[in-house]
Amino acid sequence: MKIPASPPPLSLDVFEGAMDRWLDAALRVNASEDPYLPWERFRFHTPPHGLTPTQWWVATALQRKGQRRKLPLTDLNGDSFSYALPDEVLRLATQVAAKAGGKIGMAEPVTNPATRETYVVRSLMEESITSSQLEGAATTRRVAKEMLRTGREPRDKSEQMIWNNYQAMQFVLSHQGEPITPGLVRELHSIVTFNTLDDPANAGRLQDSGDARVYVATPDGDTLHTPPPVDELPSRLQALCAFANATDGGGPWLHPILRAIAIHFMIGHDHYFVDGNGRLARAVFYWSMLNQGLWLSEFITISTIIKRAPVQYAHAYLNTEYESDLTYFFIYHLRVLDRAFDELNDYLEAKVRQQQTVRSLLSERHTEFNHRQLAVVDRALSDPAAEFTVASHANTHHVTGVTARADLLALAEAGILTRHKRGKAFVWRPAPHAHATLGVGAATNS
Repeated sequence: MKIPASPPPLSLDVFEGAMDRWLDAALRVNASEDPYLPWERFRFHTPPHGLTPTQWWVATALQRKGQRRKLPLTDLNGDSFSYALPDEVLRLATQVAAKAGGKIGMAEPVTNPATRETYVVRSLMEESITSSQLEGAATTRRVAKEMLRTGREPRDKSEQMIWNNYQAMQFVLSHQGEPITPGLVRELHSIVTFNTLDDPANAGRLQDSGDARVYVATPDGDTLHTPPPVDELPSRLQALCAFANATDGGGPWLHPILRAIAIHFMIGHDHYFVDGNGRLARAVFYWSMLNQGLWLSEFITISTIIKRAPVQYAHAYLNTEYESDLTYFFIYHLRVLDRAFDELNDYLEAKVRQQQTVRSLLSERHTEFNHRQLAVVDRALSDPAAEFTVASHANTHHVTGVTARADLLALAEAGILTRHKRGKAFVWRPAPHAHATLGVGAATNS
């Protein structure tokens, strides 16, 4: 990864002592039109006539700095992180908040209590897999989903990372109404790193003076980020928790989504633990979103978006740290969220159309099957090699084993599945003549 260029210092010396040139440059800065580009991109834009790129940067950056608001979170030098509210932040934050709070019409599957659990489980699996892959897990999505659906034990470190992330996301959902504390963060880290660390004693333990301090580096070994000293970690984590919980007017007001994003950033910046800080940061981000009432966040997966362009994720961190300006990370993360909610909506609309197609193909028989069974029918028609077990069906739809077994037995009795013995358990597969049984002439898309 190419490290982005650090910005030049904000010194008026670049105007060569000519105050009139500085005033002229300052007057030409229009904050409402500022796209808030970092220096690495800003420097390639053509400045106004008579100014060099560096002069135009200094004038713009000083204007930005005057508009920034401080947060009770500090950088490596003890200075406050701050942020501005350019139009892009205001527009995206409003847009994402409407989607995350369910104020924009959502597809029936996530609003219907009978079906929403299926989609919660789907999002938990996707986030668990891709968040782990961002940190080096090499298992494929197909194998990972098979593991999570069947509940089998992880077979290697990569699968263990994904399994741990899945448990961590479930932990977040079950604790979303609680205030976050250093103890809760340590417990969440223990879940994220279970059975994956060289020394199991490091799970949930803040780094201390006896440790070699972790740092962030490129694949080539170039240092990207050196976190704060270990003796600052307890107080920094306590301050972060206080900031995370200050949502009732007890501190400076901050848009709920920006608060969650700032928490995500700070865990990655501070690096409290020997490993797993990135996975922890994304899990705590979800906790903050849900804790602040942004309920649809449990259905999205930000790591899927981040994984497509991981360099942009790293650059958002670096550009923020260069100037202690969280605006860069806010803009990046808000775009990720906006895209994630759009993709959720597209996915749900596709699933609704898919189930409508299955129902129409089943004609008069569709009333015989519940939504879980329709999902099995859809997969069975499109994938003759599909397999279903009580555990995989129960885990996929978040129901009991008794309910899952009843679903599968009913489908076998209807001639759609066949049951086979595997060891001490049973596995169900699509019946050879399922299409004819259902009166369906062609397979549907999964």
